[in-house]
Amino acid sequence: MHLFYTPDLTRDALYTLAPEESRHAVGVLRLRPGDQVRLTDGHGTWCAAEVMAGSTAKACLVRIVSREENHGRRPYRLHVAIAPTKNSDRYEWFLEKATEIGIDRITPIVCDHSERRSLRRERGEKIVLSAVKQSLKAYVPQLDELTAFREFVASAAADDTSVYKERFVAYCDEGTPLAERVALFPALAASAAAGRREYCVLVGPEGDFSPEEIALARGAGFLPVTLGESRLRTETAGVMAAATAQLAAGDGQ
Repeated sequence: MHLFYTPDLTRDALYTLAPEESRHAVGVLRLRPGDQVRLTDGHGTWCAAEVMAGSTAKACLVRIVSREENHGRRPYRLHVAIAPTKNSDRYEWFLEKATEIGIDRITPIVCDHSERRSLRRERGEKIVLSAVKQSLKAYVPQLDELTAFREFVASAAADDTSVYKERFVAYCDEGTPLAERVALFPALAASAAAGRREYCVLVGPEGDFSPEEIALARGAGFLPVTLGESRLRTETAGVMAAATAQLAAGDGQ
């Protein structure tokens, strides 16, 4: 099954793929008239379509055969704010895997101990979109600009309209006993059981959050959680948060 991203999809029966998608469809995949494809606008619309005669690598014309709204919609929403790793490949691996598992929003954050303080957002968006296509999803996660930790936490604390009201901060801080933190899975499961399924999880850099950052997050209503006794890499912790949210919400897709 070939999935193409069609953000400007309308209710019309015919649609012309964007130049890059047309080039991939006709020039790379060598699709021919009558071949079946799938389209998504990235907001839940999912269409079955077939390639039409006259399609070229510059303009691939398809005919919509069927349409479904809210395709594959998950019973929860997840926002992960994560410090990009020094090695950009590891951060990009997180973007890919979290998208495959299921995530709604990603905010890269700059923390006191961050070793990476710049990003190419466009590259990240391409990786996310590629993962959407590979995993056949109808929703494209929102990828934010790089944001200062304190700015992010202050914004979260002040925004009463945010859907992500269940907030968690995951950290190692070897000076803090595990008993002072709850495991992420039961914390998310308890929220889901109470009908609260909109989660925001903070994940720090390789050097962990600073004590001041942890205090700020807790003061802003982020519940301290642990991802287990193992010390995880930043990108692993981010993927763990995505997988845990899926399991805790009872989404077996």
